[in-house]
Amino acid sequence: MNTYTYKTAGTCSSQINIELDGSIIKNISFIGGCNGNLQGISSITRGMDANDVIARFDGIKCGPRTTSCPDQLSRALKAALSAKH
Repeated sequence: MNTYTYKTAGTCSSQINIELDGSIIKNISFIGGCNGNLQGISSITRGMDANDVIARFDGIKCGPRTTSCPDQLSRALKAALSAKH
């Protein structure tokens, strides 16, 4: 199992912690942000393939912002998968 930390940009959350087993998400936790929504994202993505989450969350915006917590999660997962190789 591998653990990754990603510093977010442009969102209320400041950091995402990710635990992967290969490309399978074991756990995700956010620091800051909208607690209930981010707990929901963490719960929904547990057990999913990171590539599927990237495909679903990439490019999602929050209001007038050019990113969102789901979009930042997709970026974090891309970075985590790249770090494995």
